[in-house]
Amino acid sequence: MAEMLKKGAKVISKKGVNYLLGNDGKPQVFKPWLGDSFSFLYDCIMRKSIFPKKFGGNMGKHLDILCRELKDVHGKRVLELATGSGSAVNFLHTGNSYTGTDISPGLLTKAVNRFRSVGFDQAEFYVTDAECLPFEDASFDVCICILSLNFFDDLNKVLKEVKRVITTYSVFICAVPVPERNTLGSTIRGKIHSEEELMKIFSENGFTFERIPCENGSLLYFRAHKV
Repeated sequence: MAEMLKKGAKVISKKGVNYLLGNDGKPQVFKPWLGDSFSFLYDCIMRKSIFPKKFGGNMGKHLDILCRELKDVHGKRVLELATGSGSAVNFLHTGNSYTGTDISPGLLTKAVNRFRSVGFDQAEFYVTDAECLPFEDASFDVCICILSLNFFDDLNKVLKEVKRVITTYSVFICAVPVPERNTLGSTIRGKIHSEEELMKIFSENGFTFERIPCENGSLLYFRAHKV
């Protein structure tokens, strides 16, 4: 899948994770919100703290919703923003061609192992910022972003990049906490947008916006199509 990289992009690979090289020939480095030293705790934190205590939701229900939404995605070129530790193996068919991106090498290393353990043959992983993706135009059929949209500094830049790298009428599937569903009043990190605000941002960047009808704590599930 290296042919999807922009012309001139250079990478080195370590333990299945691709690092983009800067103009100085050194791997680009980003600052993960949790820090790579905590990557081994990520799944435990999500399962035991974030879902019940912050989101007021259920992890099992979360995965069921995504399984239903992505059940017909087969043989597609799938891009994931903020791959994390590789939870997509729980709801994405192994027959797809998968490209995972994240700013945390530690989490991507975990994702590599998880994807390999389930027999996901076509999977590549890149340490990169979602605001400047290293891929050619129209490289993907589906883009997903699960529980991470609120951590992007500039959502408009991210959506411009997503629109560039996906094909016409491709779908963007997302799960993100929104304030109007936060009945626990939890403090949720990142830039939290309401559903109305998200709809406006997506529309201004050339996407349709459709809520997926389901309830799971503070999480909003939606799909957006490039038009």
